[in-house]
Amino acid sequence: MKENELDKTMKKTSFDEHSHRKNTVCSVCGTRLTDNATRCLVCGTPVSHTGPGSKSRGLDSGAPEITLRLPGMIILALVFLALVAVIVGLLVSSKMSASAKDAEIAESSQTPTATVTLTATPTLTNTPEPTWTPLPPVAHTVAQGQQCLTIALLYNTSVQAIILENKLDANCTVSEGQVLMVPLPTYTPSPVPSATPEEIVDDERCTNVMPITVSASDTLSSIAANYSVTMKDIMEHNGMSNDIVRAGQALEIPLCYRLPTPGPTPTATPVPPYPGPNLLLPRSGAYFPPSEETVTLQWASVADLYPNELYRVVVKDLTSTDERSLVEYVSDTKFILPASFRPDDDIPHIIQWTVSIARVINNDPANPIYEEAGAQSVPRVFIWSSPNVQQ
Repeated sequence: MKENELDKTMKKTSFDEHSHRKNTVCSVCGTRLTDNATRCLVCGTPVSHTGPGSKSRGLDSGAPEITLRLPGMIILALVFLALVAVIVGLLVSSKMSASAKDAEIAESSQTPTATVTLTATPTLTNTPEPTWTPLPPVAHTVAQGQQCLTIALLYNTSVQAIILENKLDANCTVSEGQVLMVPLPTYTPSPVPSATPEEIVDDERCTNVMPITVSASDTLSSIAANYSVTMKDIMEHNGMSNDIVRAGQALEIPLCYRLPTPGPTPTATPVPPYPGPNLLLPRSGAYFPPSEETVTLQWASVADLYPNELYRVVVKDLTSTDERSLVEYVSDTKFILPASFRPDDDIPHIIQWTVSIARVINNDPANPIYEEAGAQSVPRVFIWSSPNVQQ
């Protein structure tokens, strides 16, 4: 009886140990292991086999045992990675927002640039120029012995202008008592208002004056030369708009502006010499019959001459044995050869004529002294017959 009970007790102990070994599992992943396994086949954790003692198992049985399988570990790793990504994104966004705030602060702290405002340039208004109004012709009654040249010199105009205005012939034939319309050579501007400074008073007007009455042979240039006063001063003192004077006109000569007596200068500056005038009429070789009592010589102007400059006309009779010649000084570009120079014998004569410019070098109108002021023209000749030549 006792042996049977002992055998039963031993078998029971052996069965408990066997059943305990069969129930061995991995402490990490919970995989069941064989009795002789030394390492977990799933997670590779070493396995330690404990004996049948119950003390250690009794001690471990009080704490909960946490085991994770492979899917749980993967999920846990993914969650960890997602958490790290969220943290990194938050850090980056915070840095970007900080940079944007710094840029806004920098822009707000910049000094605004001043805007340049363009000022409109004022438009200049042109001052209206005075309107030039021609002076009307002056009526003149031809006196005894007057010719067109004398009338032209009296009014400071040209013979050609008188011929055109009165529709006369080429020789400008006039008779005593004939009324001619003499055109004036200059133009005067219409009066325009001018600002007169208040500082100018009448006390500055010249008081040392010489009253004169213009004669028939006077011109403004001859009056100015006679009293050594410039034409400009005479015109301004008398309120004249041009340099034309008429017989019987009353003038005042401002002696305050009298020029000093001219003396010799060490370095005289001569006016550049003028070229020889171009002769126009008569053409070279022209023939004038005995019926032509006068011959008109015409030439082209070379320049606007000064008041002390004149054209010198030299006429020579080449056929005459006594070498007759004639020298005249005129301001016009025309000269009428008088009938007194016409030949008086019974043969035609060859007449030669030239024109040059001369300058007056003294202040004596009664005895002027001339000097050459330019070249002489090319000579021309024409044939002039006397009344004694039978046609």
